[in-house]
Amino acid sequence: MAAEKKYDVIIIGAGPGGMTTALYASRANLKVVMLDRGAYGGNLNNTASIVNYTGFKDVQGPELAEKMYQGATQFGAEYAYGTVTKLAVEGPLKKVTTDMGDTFVAPVVVIATGSDHRKLGVPGEEEFSGRGVSYCAVCDGAFFKNRHLIVVGGGDSAIEEGLYLTQLASKVTVVVRRGELRAQPMLQDEAAQNEKMEFVYNTNVTAVVGDDIKVTGVKTHNNKTGEDGEIAADGVFIYVGNVPMTKPFTELGILDDQGWVKTDNVMKTKVPGIFAIGDVRETPLRQIATAVGDGAIAGQQVYQYLKSHN
Repeated sequence: MAAEKKYDVIIIGAGPGGMTTALYASRANLKVVMLDRGAYGGNLNNTASIVNYTGFKDVQGPELAEKMYQGATQFGAEYAYGTVTKLAVEGPLKKVTTDMGDTFVAPVVVIATGSDHRKLGVPGEEEFSGRGVSYCAVCDGAFFKNRHLIVVGGGDSAIEEGLYLTQLASKVTVVVRRGELRAQPMLQDEAAQNEKMEFVYNTNVTAVVGDDIKVTGVKTHNNKTGEDGEIAADGVFIYVGNVPMTKPFTELGILDDQGWVKTDNVMKTKVPGIFAIGDVRETPLRQIATAVGDGAIAGQQVYQYLKSHN
């Protein structure tokens, strides 16, 4: 069996938050490793253009990932590939196992695995991702000025993001699976008064359609009348929930009933030496900037934790 690899800090996830923690922790002269199931940068690598991150008017996702990685590793932090399959607490130490057969041991673990957008799972959704299908109005809304957009969903996120899109789009059609919205009443009232918003109820999106370049609309099915239809549009924004990437941590007692990691305001979980940052946390906003802020706090906190436990 391969020998256990020992560190001061193990960061599970090498997205913007994880890389920021690595920067701060390694700068404090701690031995740090970032583990990730893919290329460092996470979802940055799937983002063509970022226009809402301070310091850059417009930057390509992979370019920003590379710059963050250079900063994260300049003080000696390491990167290792592998999907984490288990996180176990053994006294003061934490043992992290990956699908590559590697075992990493450290007194501190920072969970930075993020979340994934819940998909509709319909034809065309993956095909047109980045070409009219989006899961983030704040990220991509500016590309659809004066266009007709579809928002799929009826909860708080769908209505909040739909309202945001009305500042840019000529029209926003909200397609709701149920016969009513689930968003809080205040949001419903605001949406009802917005002249740019219209609602299609009792309707499922059954496919995203388009041409060789971009989205041209969606196919629909009315689950009350059984009627099929199609709505023409220039973009589709999907808000049917997020899925936290927390499967390896389910036995630690640090998750809420939705699977998000619960932390205090300095990123500590209830397990000493385990922190969580970014999109995997219970948080009202999931953006690059907020993940970086969490990462900076965690980077300082892990140093303080190790200092007080030595």
